[in-house]
Amino acid sequence: MATLPIPSLMRAVEIKAPGGPEQLVPTQRPVPTPKPGEVLIRVHAAGINRPDVIQRMGQYPAPPGASDLPGLEVSGTIAAVGSDVIGLSIGERVCALLPGGGYAQFAVADAGLCLPIPEGFSFVEAAAVPETLMTVWHNVFERGGLKPGETLLVHGGTSGIGTTAIQLAKYKGAAIVVTAGSDEKCSACIKLGADHAINYRGQDFVEIVRALPGKGVDVILDMVGGDYFGRNLKCLKPDGRLVVIAFLKGAKTEVDLATIMMKRLTVTGSTLRSRDLAFKTALAKAVRHELWPALARRQITPLIHHIFPLADASSAHTMMESSAHIGKIVLNTE
Repeated sequence: MATLPIPSLMRAVEIKAPGGPEQLVPTQRPVPTPKPGEVLIRVHAAGINRPDVIQRMGQYPAPPGASDLPGLEVSGTIAAVGSDVIGLSIGERVCALLPGGGYAQFAVADAGLCLPIPEGFSFVEAAAVPETLMTVWHNVFERGGLKPGETLLVHGGTSGIGTTAIQLAKYKGAAIVVTAGSDEKCSACIKLGADHAINYRGQDFVEIVRALPGKGVDVILDMVGGDYFGRNLKCLKPDGRLVVIAFLKGAKTEVDLATIMMKRLTVTGSTLRSRDLAFKTALAKAVRHELWPALARRQITPLIHHIFPLADASSAHTMMESSAHIGKIVLNTE
């Protein structure tokens, strides 16, 4: 294993017990050792994602063999390279998708899930890319099949997922409608490229979507669940696709099967963390091929809302749970 001098201990943030943000506490851990096919990353920044919050609450445990530390995406420099790794070198700037372990000064990543940091990107910007970009690409384009000229509806337009989906849909030639919780957030979505933004606190998104020139949308990316399920079906055009990636309002709801049948709708969903390595590696390759040139040209750029120091991860989670952010929240380990 090729390596540079590495300390034996690192600063990290662990989940003391299931519960609120106060359960995220600074700690020291041994620096992990990369196995064959893996690299050790000296982490400069780590993205905060909703699954981190759910894990902290005790409802989303790490996969077998993964670190129990939260954190699904990081950026940094390669500090050590395990055996069987080809094409990655010590000192190389990368961002990476992880099964866990990102809230730390060092993290282990599979070599196939490391991507070069786009030219001109800071470490903070790069840390906001892997999990979010792969999630949107897979669910909106691979599962949802969004095509140029079609219309996408995204609930939670100012989340990290939402702000990314707006940019990807526009880049691929689709129209986009979003829902958000304030006029300020709606304005931010329009500025980012959304064609229509609906303040769900004072407007009925079903009524507005069905009044659009196309009388509905082709694809919906939903993170809300609950009673949004039936309302989403009403928004879809014939042959429309509903993709569910979270259920903040609950995982159970009543289903109108007649609507699905008569409109020939497709309902699907996915999670990324539990997928096998072969799937994730193929997804990383697809994202690099399809989107990395656009990142280098700044046609797609992570929208960073706030940066917290690693030791203050609890405040980062508090902000995420408040839904006050517009874009990504990132931890800086420097």
